[in-house]
Amino acid sequence: MAPEARIKAFLKTSATALCAGAVALSSFSLGAEAARRHYRSHHHHLPELPAAPPRALPYPQLPLPFEIPGAQYLPLAWADVKGWGDDNHLAAYKTFRASCRPISAQTGAPEPKALGASLAEPCRVAKSLEPTDDASAKTFFEENFAPLRISRLGEPDGFVTGYYEPVLEGSRTQTDVYNVPVYRRPSNLFVRGYKQDSVSLPNKGPVYRKIGRRKLVPYYDRAEIEDGKIAGRGLEIAWLKDPTDLLFAQIQGSARIKFDDGGTVRLNYDAYNGYPYAAVGRILIERGIIPKEEMSMQKIREWMAQTPDGARELRRQNRSYIFFREVNLSDKEEAVGAQGIPLTAGRSIAVDKSLHVYGTPFFIEGELPIESERAKTPFHRLMIAQDTGSAIIGPARADLYFGAGQEAGRVSGRLRHAMHFVMLVPKGVDPTARAARLPVPDPRPSEKIAKLFPQTEPAKDKPAAAVAQSTSETVAVAGPVPLPVPRPVIEPVQEPRRPVKNRSHRQQ
Repeated sequence: MAPEARIKAFLKTSATALCAGAVALSSFSLGAEAARRHYRSHHHHLPELPAAPPRALPYPQLPLPFEIPGAQYLPLAWADVKGWGDDNHLAAYKTFRASCRPISAQTGAPEPKALGASLAEPCRVAKSLEPTDDASAKTFFEENFAPLRISRLGEPDGFVTGYYEPVLEGSRTQTDVYNVPVYRRPSNLFVRGYKQDSVSLPNKGPVYRKIGRRKLVPYYDRAEIEDGKIAGRGLEIAWLKDPTDLLFAQIQGSARIKFDDGGTVRLNYDAYNGYPYAAVGRILIERGIIPKEEMSMQKIREWMAQTPDGARELRRQNRSYIFFREVNLSDKEEAVGAQGIPLTAGRSIAVDKSLHVYGTPFFIEGELPIESERAKTPFHRLMIAQDTGSAIIGPARADLYFGAGQEAGRVSGRLRHAMHFVMLVPKGVDPTARAARLPVPDPRPSEKIAKLFPQTEPAKDKPAAAVAQSTSETVAVAGPVPLPVPRPVIEPVQEPRRPVKNRSHRQQ
């Protein structure tokens, strides 16, 4: 075949291939409906396939029905909440109503969280109710909330610890016995976005020491404060015997100090120095001093009492330092939580304030060592979020408040347990009902269309074990759309010139 003929034949073949590739590409890009029309044009004997319903594009951008960062949740029926019928719902209702006072008084934009301002409606209903028995209180929660099983993403359960209000012996003045100062917040402590005289500054984020009118530097850490950096400025509220007493009062966030003259001062958290909290118990476990299964607040106290030098070094590993303020509470009243109301022993919990709204009910179920260190006491109780703490991080993480005194301290000090968390969500933000309004994806292509355009898993570099395991499995996944082969570049062929023979002209 002459060179020109070969080139023409190649171009004709390439054009045919390009057309076939374009048809295949258009079938993929036009979707299942276009592929159906193209296929039927060449296969008239097949039955008519149902057409996909028309769909408005682009899809509407609707917010998710319920979203808590880092959480997984599952809607439940009340019958599926284990232990729900065994609780004292009237006690939980009274604690919830206490939270409704600050919730109903809120003004302005709601908090940018999953529940937002949705608790206002159950609080409005609760304001007009005066249940006198457990059954009516239980009905209130079931009619106004939906149960939602919640945990950290990838984990089946939540995690609880306990806290309490220490009752300590102290003095109004410094003596040889009472020489550990309890400080109020210094006037040069500064947090951006807050006035220096604001009550209860945040327990997270940067904190500065203000020098002059403009200069800001990090505040002193625990070691510097214990060494006297702010001593002698009139900041001392009281004096304690033991620095370990002060450390545990700071961890709990509140304390009662009883004086020799019979007087009492009540202290609550007011500010911190800006350094992250480091758990001294975790440090002792990591160093192999106390086994993890034996760790408790009492064990930490015993070790610190036996090794004063080690206790001093251990305290300073936790650079965070808490400043207190005096609160006007009687001995019969409980400590005030971050929501601004007195806590309820056995019903109040501290939660992660960055994720949750104060007043949210949580039903917590499992077994806890309440009666003794080895006991497995069934615990199924509706708790109300009324407090927070710098160590309380995560969607299913709670600190259970047990009240004041030594017994409350012993119980709370041995709690480090996984528990089931059920969050009670107001009906107004019920994720099951709201999810029904979200658009659903387009219907899956028919079986005939799937056979016409089979998709295979793209080759990937896998370990030998994974390859051996997957040889018996066939996985159909969407692969890339096939593209036509690019047209090759054809260089012109230079053929050798033939010699020309001299021929004589014909004679006529």
